Amino acid sequence: MRTRIAPSPTGFPHVGTAYIALFNLCFAKAHGGEFILRIEDTDRARSTKQSETMILDSLKWLGLNWSEGPDVGGPHAPYRQSERGSVYAEHADKLLASGHAFRCFCDTQTLDTMREDQRAAGETPRYDGRCMSIDPEAAEQRAKTEAHVVRMKVPSGAGDEFSGGQEHCVIKDTLRGTVEYPWSQIDMQVLVKTDGMPTYHLASVVDDHLMQITHVIRGEEWLPSTPKHVLLYQYFGWEAPTFAHMPLLRNPDKSKLSKRKNPTSISFYKDMGYLPEALLNFLGRMGYSLPSDAERFTLDEMIQSFDISRVSLGGPIFEIDKLDWLNAQWIKELTPAQLTARLIAWAASRTDQLKAAAAITPRISKFSDAIDWLRPYYMGLPAVTAEDFAHKSLTPEQVLEHFQLAVWCLEGLSEWSEESVKGALMGLAETLEVKLRDFIAPFFVAMSGSSASVPVMNLMADTGADMTLARLRHAVEALGGIGKKKLKSLEKRYQELSV
Repeated sequence: MRTRIAPSPTGFPHVGTAYIALFNLCFAKAHGGEFILRIEDTDRARSTKQSETMILDSLKWLGLNWSEGPDVGGPHAPYRQSERGSVYAEHADKLLASGHAFRCFCDTQTLDTMREDQRAAGETPRYDGRCMSIDPEAAEQRAKTEAHVVRMKVPSGAGDEFSGGQEHCVIKDTLRGTVEYPWSQIDMQVLVKTDGMPTYHLASVVDDHLMQITHVIRGEEWLPSTPKHVLLYQYFGWEAPTFAHMPLLRNPDKSKLSKRKNPTSISFYKDMGYLPEALLNFLGRMGYSLPSDAERFTLDEMIQSFDISRVSLGGPIFEIDKLDWLNAQWIKELTPAQLTARLIAWAASRTDQLKAAAAITPRISKFSDAIDWLRPYYMGLPAVTAEDFAHKSLTPEQVLEHFQLAVWCLEGLSEWSEESVKGALMGLAETLEVKLRDFIAPFFVAMSGSSASVPVMNLMADTGADMTLARLRHAVEALGGIGKKKLKSLEKRYQELSV
């Protein structure tokens, strides 16, 4: 019995990743099996070492430990997909040689026109197989000089060898029973990109087989892709693992959990002072209930009672108020000595204390003065109102737009540092043709709740990306928020700015 989690290091450690990891670990441990972790970093443009480190640290902070992975090694190393290129190339060649994949030379414009024509005809946009007719030898010669991708073939109907004599692809899902997808709705998926890197679909199937994964437990957004994965297992002549697709975490309005409506980074909840066992308990309650129906339970208690048939398919709602209540219950169980130790450990991990000390030293004459100056480093979301952002030369609408543009600009940073934060915000102010002094003033309020604080861009760098972005989004809401129409217009403007 072996399960896995395979996060992509292209952003912050998401609570959804921890949610899926939790259920994978519980299932494996409940059956005496192993839980492994590998890094899906084939997106070379967006994957960063900093993101990978944050993901690993966050999952370990929660107590979700793995027996094999990039940091601990194992018999199936390497565990980073970027280090397994030769493995994927070998298996892509096998698919090409067996006729189950083909080289596609269509450029972006050709593909866009194809999809537009299909939509106009009322059809589901999908690749139409036009490059399948190219002679394989001729395609191989063209591939030496022409940009191309490798696509998988999909059965055309019940008469195809790999259709099983069915008009539909039949998926057996542990949680959902039998799920069927017509072959006509399954696209000829790209398996190898123009840069030679594999897509998730090829890499995950190859890795799951070679790493002896027996059960794939993942979010329901991957259910429509499962037919492609089942086909790949058939093409390689391998036995497919057992699939189980978990329900997605939802915002209170039932929409998919997103950072625009709820903080989604594990690091945010760590920085806010939630206990890891409480957050893990909360995530467990999202899709599972103990036989005793207890609200508060430990990871070990969840493992000991775990039965995947008890997983609820109802869309679990991520309610911060419920998390606050549960966290309070865990805090009340601590002794004064335990609470003191946990508070000190949290404060020590919350910020770079040497940098904080350097920032406040010129501003204090006695130690008691330090409390107010240090508060922005340790506080959560400031209690601010629209009136707090009143500006002598900028309208409330301009301030609101600046905050949202800054969020997008900072989200795009591949590395978070004092230099990158300063460069991003100073560049944005210059692009908007706003004096930096005027542009940056509202950010003091957003980050500290006051117009007087330590240098705000240093504060952003020291408090981290998750907390900084959460405070800026909080400021946007304090100013009234941005409607969908306005947001779309602002997104277009941001793209045109080329910050």
